[in-house]
Amino acid sequence: MKSSESPRRGEIWHANTGGKRHSVVIISLDARNTSERVTSVLAVPFGSYGSPGPTSKRMEPGETGLPQASFPKAHFISVIEKKDLVERLPRRLSQSQMRELVAMVNRAIDPDAPYDDK
Repeated sequence: MKSSESPRRGEIWHANTGGKRHSVVIISLDARNTSERVTSVLAVPFGSYGSPGPTSKRMEPGETGLPQASFPKAHFISVIEKKDLVERLPRRLSQSQMRELVAMVNRAIDPDAPYDDK
């Protein structure tokens, strides 16, 4: 992967994971993502079904650029090799969407993380 193709935080990619292609959003810091010495990124996968909760939320196609409503599943945070990122999608999550996603990741690992289920 050329440095100009390095993944960036908040970008949505198609990635080969477990022998299948999945949509993921990159959550690792850009200092890591753009380093030529680092071969992997941290990502949260999207699922095509689910229900809103502490570690997942429904996102509409207009928010993600994906063809259908999707659910980022922060409880499935993954390390993905950069070589397995196959296609950058045109849409990128906003800063506020990323803050919300990071809060969901935090709730996946911290039992004391705040969650307002209203």
